[in-house]
Amino acid sequence: MKFVSRALHLFLATRPETLLASACPVLLGTAIAFGDGVHNFSAAAWCLVTAVCLQAGTNVANDFFDFKNGADRHERSGFLRPEPLKDFPAWATKLFFALFFLIGALGVIHLSLKNGWGIAALGALAIGSGFFYTAGPKPLGYFGLGDFLVFLFFGPVAVAGTYYVQSHEMNCAVLLAGVSPGLLANGILIINNIRDVRTDALAKKKTSTVIFGKAFSQKHYLAAIFIACLLPLLIVLLIDDHQPLIIAALPVLLSIGIIPAIFEKTEEPAAMNQALAATGQMLLVFTILFSIGWNWEILSYLCKHQWNIF
Repeated sequence: MKFVSRALHLFLATRPETLLASACPVLLGTAIAFGDGVHNFSAAAWCLVTAVCLQAGTNVANDFFDFKNGADRHERSGFLRPEPLKDFPAWATKLFFALFFLIGALGVIHLSLKNGWGIAALGALAIGSGFFYTAGPKPLGYFGLGDFLVFLFFGPVAVAGTYYVQSHEMNCAVLLAGVSPGLLANGILIINNIRDVRTDALAKKKTSTVIFGKAFSQKHYLAAIFIACLLPLLIVLLIDDHQPLIIAALPVLLSIGIIPAIFEKTEEPAAMNQALAATGQMLLVFTILFSIGWNWEILSYLCKHQWNIF
């Protein structure tokens, strides 16, 4: 039973409830490639495994170094995070997140050999950013760079990179499509920063909320989710195609239940955690609806000619 309990703690350290943030942009890039007739599911699978492993490794490493730096204090109000130093020797925790980074690195190497060293450069940046987000003498996440890095690697880089390794092509629609999941993933981080602003300030972790204040982050969150959900309309206008894509604007309605928690004067833990989870759900719903809208003609054809539904 003790082994099972410790194994569960290790699993929870990957923060499985957040891994959709890395999976969704890969699925979105694959859906666009499928709709464009340039898909390669083998390459997409490599992208998915690589992205999820890099995020899992980053999550464990972040918790480990945040704990060492005093950012994850006992009074922390977020989701339960195992304390690696308490339950495991430091070397075991390091080995655990190193394993995820190794699998991710192998994925990057495989994709690079087939698609060029530009992919290797992006992969190396993703691995380095993940590890040094909270590690090293000057952690990136402690100097207000978290928002930019999350937006970049969970948005345009993930979507465009996934599309490119399948198609060896790139276009403005794909790049714009990548902005939305990046903004929604950033929304998750913003809520996390608002909730933890006091403990982050005590640990001298200069998140954007600590630097610019709670009011700024509240407005930042609103702008992120509204722009993310309105971008599909802009894409339709620019390419004059894929009109059903407008259904991807619907997830903005989910924000109705989230916004009150964001604007509470006291960062009530339960409400903030629910808002964080709901933003993750918004990202998933956006990915599904965008994928359906982009592939509407294909789905309609299958329904009419294969399943005889219509």
